[in-house]
Amino acid sequence: MMYALATASEPLAALRRCPSQSCSHESPIPNPGSQMSDLQLVLTTAPDPLVAEAIARALVEAQLAACVSLLPGVTSVYRWQGEVETTREVQLLIKTRASTLPALMSEITRLHPYALPELVAIPIESGLPAYLDWVRFGSTPPVRSA
Repeated sequence: MMYALATASEPLAALRRCPSQSCSHESPIPNPGSQMSDLQLVLTTAPDPLVAEAIARALVEAQLAACVSLLPGVTSVYRWQGEVETTREVQLLIKTRASTLPALMSEITRLHPYALPELVAIPIESGLPAYLDWVRFGSTPPVRSA
């Protein structure tokens, strides 16, 4: 896949080719009025980079997520079993389709070492159309025949 960097004369033309061969957007400029709620940004945390990467890899390999970004060094302050706790964690930013949420949450719950993992889904309302098409394409699990 080839990408061209933006120049001063074309700052919004940084993306020259869609990551997915199936997208057909000519312009990378998002339509701020369009509804993209078929896509979700899911947040969860993991206790360390190894667990975070294992969860991320499993989700992407199963095509439950198109991409998972790992942000190490997050400090979480929360109340657990009556005590205020402070823990260093890795934040996972998971880009997926709304239709995969039940399977994605089930997989995270299965893989996660926490008794109660953070699982929050936020609708994606707008973004770079070509990237959003790529997320749709990458988070469509294959249909399994019975």
